[in-house]
Amino acid sequence: MSVLLRVHDLVVNYGHVEAVKGVNFHLNAGEITALVGANGAGKSSILLALSGLLKTNRSMGGTGGKIEFAGENIRGLAPHEIVRRGLVQVAEGRAILTTLTVRENLELGAYTRARKDRVAVANELERVFTLFPVLKERASGLAGNLSGGEQQMLAIGRALMAAPRLLLLDEPSMGLAPLMVREIFRVIDEINRSGITVLLVEQNVRQALKLARHGYVLENGEMVLTDSGTNLLGNPRVIEAYLGG
Repeated sequence: MSVLLRVHDLVVNYGHVEAVKGVNFHLNAGEITALVGANGAGKSSILLALSGLLKTNRSMGGTGGKIEFAGENIRGLAPHEIVRRGLVQVAEGRAILTTLTVRENLELGAYTRARKDRVAVANELERVFTLFPVLKERASGLAGNLSGGEQQMLAIGRALMAAPRLLLLDEPSMGLAPLMVREIFRVIDEINRSGITVLLVEQNVRQALKLARHGYVLENGEMVLTDSGTNLLGNPRVIEAYLGG
């Protein structure tokens, strides 16, 4: 299995606070990898660093280390350049544009793709509508009128419009009803089966590790465990800390 993303000694600082403390990890192409941990462990900071959304000047507070995506060191690239290379994040809280229509939100997801890709973008839109039929039904309606679960679908669909090779998902089940949580996880599995690599940050540890081929456990900015998702589900430390054991 080839490695799509490799992270070396990643550090994230906020002023004098070190949120991520020299972590190392990798993602295999074509797999779902889960990154789990408590609130404040540094999970979202890692995703922000991967997406180029944090400063790179460590002395001023920012990131340090090396982030290799498809063999290229992308640390220091602008966020839109990282998206153009195929690394796309769905942020925590969905961050959809509520005063635009569903279709307009989706079309914004393709902003880094060249105009000559119009046919490919149209095809991608149809794939998103196939994956999320409710978005097709509501395409001309305002995104702000969607339910929380539908807004999460829209956020994922918008990311897919950028044609990602690696999809970063930050707490996709947060605030959703149990039925919608199951649907979101089903969709994540379907997206992965289409060939897209997924890094899943999720507080629903049981569901995340069931879905993931591989998993990492982050505590206080440090990677403390790594194993297959199945093995982590049976790890006494994980059971006690995250599964109510």
